[in-house]
Amino acid sequence: MSPNDTDWSTAYKPGISSTAFFREAMAPERSRTSMDSAVVVADERAPLLPTYAAAAADDDEIRPWRSDHNSPPPPADDAPPNPPKTSEPQRLASLDVFRGLTVALMILVDDAGGAFPSINHAPWFGVTLADFVMPFFLFIVGVSVALVFKKTSNKVTATKKAIMRALKLFLLGLLLQGGYFHGRHHLTYGVDIDHIRWLGILQRISIGYFLAAMSEIWLISNMLVDSPVSYMKKYYFEWIVAIILTAVYVGLLFGLYVPKWEFAVPSSNSTLLSPTYGVQIESVDCGVRGSLGPPCNAVGLIDRLLLGEKHLYQNPVYKRTKECSVNSPDYGSLPPNSPGWCLAPFDPEGLLSSLMAAVTCFAGLHFGHIIMHFKGHAQRMLFWSMTSLVLLLCGFMVELVGMPFSKPLYTLSYMFLTTGVSGFLLTLIYYIIDVKQFRRPFMLLQWMGMNALIVYVLAASELFPAAIQGFYWRSPENNLVDLTESLFQTICHSKRWGTLAFVLLEILFWCLVAGFLHMKGIYVKM
Repeated sequence: MSPNDTDWSTAYKPGISSTAFFREAMAPERSRTSMDSAVVVADERAPLLPTYAAAAADDDEIRPWRSDHNSPPPPADDAPPNPPKTSEPQRLASLDVFRGLTVALMILVDDAGGAFPSINHAPWFGVTLADFVMPFFLFIVGVSVALVFKKTSNKVTATKKAIMRALKLFLLGLLLQGGYFHGRHHLTYGVDIDHIRWLGILQRISIGYFLAAMSEIWLISNMLVDSPVSYMKKYYFEWIVAIILTAVYVGLLFGLYVPKWEFAVPSSNSTLLSPTYGVQIESVDCGVRGSLGPPCNAVGLIDRLLLGEKHLYQNPVYKRTKECSVNSPDYGSLPPNSPGWCLAPFDPEGLLSSLMAAVTCFAGLHFGHIIMHFKGHAQRMLFWSMTSLVLLLCGFMVELVGMPFSKPLYTLSYMFLTTGVSGFLLTLIYYIIDVKQFRRPFMLLQWMGMNALIVYVLAASELFPAAIQGFYWRSPENNLVDLTESLFQTICHSKRWGTLAFVLLEILFWCLVAGFLHMKGIYVKM
């Protein structure tokens, strides 16, 4: 879902002619980085790699090198004897594993969250396992952007590519989460444009990616980093942008006046004589500033004004609060005397909250810059750990002064907390995977991380299980997906644990699919 990061070697490249090799070898010396830095060296000349790498350079993505079982063709007869040999370009494998782990967590919490509400999204305030998935994605995007745009020879071209990638991500998200695909247990599709949902997960990622990419392309200087002072001078404009985004978010969240507002809900009590036949108008009394509760916050106000009530998410998480569900923290029927706002729409990926979410991408940029400028493992891990600790402390301090953790609002405290956890998790995975080279147990997650987009589209967005359910025996319930889940529930003698076993099998299946695509050299990118 985001660019992958590789350090291409500049020595002998299998599969090119000896003439091309000598032409490159006799060229003026270019800047190189150590294999440990896992960054890209930009080259303005036409790429001399095979079409696989050429395609990667064309769309500005960093692709993994072909696996060992795809041996390169032998050199031409006129190739020089004993050409210089170097190891194949190394990937920052820890970032792949982190990305794959995030996709696996998304599938887990989405498909098993109903059976285990404790891992599902917090109803409003608080943080659960599911609430870390979105920040993980945004953080990884920031790290990847720092590596991809390390050096841009043509800022205009890089800008066009970044805009196109952000636009494609946004449109894909609109297709997947706009309401056109109805998902499992619904053998239908289609959406009324008057009710299409404009925002969603990929749309938020595209916004964060765009802001981070534009900052990385246009706001950093070309000065050499040789001290902490030069490091700050090189990137301080990006930090200013992150501070501005934060200030705008906090200012609007606490400064906007939220008036009384109304919304429409389907009703079976309307009459043919009523001008609102089929709907019932509910009103929500607010008249406040700075409220962080579900009904009267500025995040929802801006989305209702700019996007429209009909284009928001119609099943928000606050329907699982104690005020709105007898089964809280799970979904359930409305309690007696429940407030009217329990049925109101609210978008967890709204406009204002996406500004704060983009700051997570800027934090990821900082972690990517550390990879670029600090070559030693110990240095990287030290600076990452220090930054993560500061972020965590800031999160708890902001929470103590009155801004609780809230994923639907993407509060400042929530941003600090989840970004700090992201940094510590990257540090841990980096130590295990790239420092200690302990990779085999994590190979499945690495494969999934290499093809995260296709797994997200087919699995997390439920396109594949919905398609499989289209083939059934006599009754729509008799399909391969539901029968397999029922089989596990029977074996485990528990609906909850059977569902969990089914979801774990689902994750394993997609890991193997991603591994198969990796073996074939297939990587689906935007």
